Amino acid sequence: MDDFPADAAAVVQRHIEDEHGYLSWLNTRVDAIERGRLVMTIPYDEKLTNTVSPPTIHGGIAATLIDTAGGIALRTMLDDPLSGGVATINLNVNYLRRASGDLTAVAEVVRAGGSVGVSTITVVSTDPKEDEDVARRQSPSTEWDDAVATGQGAYRLFRE
Repeated sequence: MDDFPADAAAVVQRHIEDEHGYLSWLNTRVDAIERGRLVMTIPYDEKLTNTVSPPTIHGGIAATLIDTAGGIALRTMLDDPLSGGVATINLNVNYLRRASGDLTAVAEVVRAGGSVGVSTITVVSTDPKEDEDVARRQSPSTEWDDAVATGQGAYRLFRE
């Protein structure tokens, strides 16, 4: 499989991190982007937590990350990832345990058909203050033992 163009990756990254209202407000970061795979992180922020003690990240943040990462991973499969489009048609989120740190999603394309694509997404939570998590953030695991949420999304592909 050929590489994802670096110039397209830079445009996607800039849009998510600096120009997209909601995702930029969440401080979403694109950690890695390649054809058929995307890694994104939303860092811990108290404004994103439930009002419990100790605070935990609201499940809607994980769902947003699952939906966004799954769709962008599919966008990398389009002939022209910058002019084509992707729209969610079905989203399934499974919450496995509480999250209390940064959320990192690893999205992988299962299938990119002519008009519909499917991605699977695993979300892990890491505490940026702990040294052992540095390596995990750089190369996040998609193992079930580490997951706080998993999901699968189906997306309408608009190929132009």
